[in-house]
Amino acid sequence: MLGYYVHDLDPIIFRLWDNVGPRWYGLAYVMAFFCGFVLLRWLSQRGYCQLPPERVGDFITWSALFGVMLGGRLGYVLFYRPEMLRDPLSIFKVWEGGMSSHGGMIGLFLYTLFYSRRHGYSWVNIGDNLVVVAPIGLFFGRCANFINGELYGRATNVSWAMQFPKELIEPENAAEADRAVAICHQIDPNINSPDAILQSVHTHPAIKNALRAILTPRHPSQLYEAFFEGIVLFVILWIVRTRVRTSTGVLTGIFFICYAIFRIVVEYFREPDASLIAGFTRGQFFSFFLIVIGFGFFVFASRQSRKQAARS
Repeated sequence: MLGYYVHDLDPIIFRLWDNVGPRWYGLAYVMAFFCGFVLLRWLSQRGYCQLPPERVGDFITWSALFGVMLGGRLGYVLFYRPEMLRDPLSIFKVWEGGMSSHGGMIGLFLYTLFYSRRHGYSWVNIGDNLVVVAPIGLFFGRCANFINGELYGRATNVSWAMQFPKELIEPENAAEADRAVAICHQIDPNINSPDAILQSVHTHPAIKNALRAILTPRHPSQLYEAFFEGIVLFVILWIVRTRVRTSTGVLTGIFFICYAIFRIVVEYFREPDASLIAGFTRGQFFSFFLIVIGFGFFVFASRQSRKQAARS
């Protein structure tokens, strides 16, 4: 048990006072949008994307606000935490985490459709290039989840397992939380709740060591997702975009299908963060629809290719 890493990363980069200060979660999104801008502009400059280079910044900015942020947050509330609707103000607390990748995809899907029709561009062409850079955002988002110690994995005894103190705030772990509070209170009398433990573990080595015998070793599933949904998916799409001649729509289809497969597989290592649907996690269940959408784009690309061949 002593060999497991107890997650003690502070979600705040530096504190201005108390719990106020820039957070890694916010920086991750800034980095995702910046990298997305650089890569999409590169693709535009080399003729892969119909979007002119001078309009990439405008497109990324509004995509970030209306697509990723609004879609991702609303998706999280509707798909995973509908009870938040009873406290509308909690919806705006995005710095505490809670974004849905499926919701973000829907948001980007709709905003790209709106933007392309308004400015007279091919919606599918812009989508084919947007999905190439999207995994970078998924990578930074999963890294932010890891720093926040949220969306952790299922219990395991693999040598690289980690222990996440945030499990103490889950209702099903009430007995474990009470035990942790009782032990940590003996070390620091100011600790009287699981939230106080979460605040202390970043700076109090004795608290961290005490938690080793209490917390459950788990898969660091956030890192699995960052690798497969971020790095591996980006490499696949980048190679296809820059090295293979494909019909319009194929890249979007590859993105949806590969993302869905990676998500479905990795979800078996991730602790469900909502009730199951027909025996599947929410992430798995919604990913099945992405596979159908992906094949739909393949059909579209095939038909477009046949039409072009007939004209020639």
